Amino acid sequence: MDEKHRKFLDTLLTTPSPSGFEADGQRAWVEYVSQFADDVRTDAYGNAIAVVEGDGPEIAFSGHADEIGLMVSSVDDDGFVHPSRIGGADRTVTKGQHVEIHTDDGIVTGVVGQTAIHLRETGEEEYEDVAEQHVDIGAETEAEARELVDVGDPMTFKTSITELQGSRVAARGMDNRVGTWCAAEGLRRAAEADVDATVYAVSTVQEELGKQGAKMVGFDLDVDAALAVDVTHAVDSPDLSKEEDEHGEVELGGGPVLARGSSNHPEVVRAAREAAAEKEIDVQLQAAGRSTGTDADAFYTSRDGIPSLNVGVPNRYMHTPAEVIDLDDLDAIADLLAAFAATSEDRDGFEVEI
Repeated sequence: MDEKHRKFLDTLLTTPSPSGFEADGQRAWVEYVSQFADDVRTDAYGNAIAVVEGDGPEIAFSGHADEIGLMVSSVDDDGFVHPSRIGGADRTVTKGQHVEIHTDDGIVTGVVGQTAIHLRETGEEEYEDVAEQHVDIGAETEAEARELVDVGDPMTFKTSITELQGSRVAARGMDNRVGTWCAAEGLRRAAEADVDATVYAVSTVQEELGKQGAKMVGFDLDVDAALAVDVTHAVDSPDLSKEEDEHGEVELGGGPVLARGSSNHPEVVRAAREAAAEKEIDVQLQAAGRSTGTDADAFYTSRDGIPSLNVGVPNRYMHTPAEVIDLDDLDAIADLLAAFAATSEDRDGFEVEI
């Protein structure tokens, strides 16, 4: 990944974008795609859509802009802030973390309290639910705390991007700014290749709250195919072995993951595999017998059924402050998206033959 495109990724990863509060992240995404898109627009809830016009079929690449987080739920008499979840925040990794509360007047820093090991009984501990935890912002009274934060202010973990060995990187919120990066880069690479298809790149909101942004975009866009890029579980770490059949076979650095079954349209899957083979892009396959849990599930039931595909980014430690991905997988996915657009130029559609 070259320096310019890595800088864009870093900007996405360091711009907080909790579900329902994605505007800052969307502005960064719009600024980037505006350099090469023919048109960029946003809707009432902040979904962003960029397009490169062509004469062939209409194809959309998407990722979701939002990340999980916490939210100010209440403030107690002693000035401690009590959080609630935004999306699927994991109660097992919240305690002891540094957080940033995003207020109308700027960032208020705090820490999620954890009783010292010396002062608690160990051995049979249970994890408190998020709502039972507290955030210490240093305030001594309720009045002091309420001068700083309001109920409903979102908060995110305060983390940095960490370079690991080779092309591997750790950060908060890989889920799913890496998907929006791939959608934008897939559009840019399709534009550079001068494909005949009309190609959209989409950055949706509120996926973590039930794929709500994709439902809006699916109603708005009338495309022939939609490829939703989202993280998927890499099972090549000691805590989750790929030898456990129910977890599949996905490996970090193994390339794009193409899901099969449920919302994944068989003709779109076939076209993606053919495009990958033509460009010599290694892909991994994943079974999705019931659903994908991604925006693809919303796209495929929009209108009269949009042929859709979930393209996965292998990801370790999902929904923690230290998600790990391989940058080579991102480049391969962006190349695959552009190749899919190029090899689909002469298609009339992706209907299943009956």
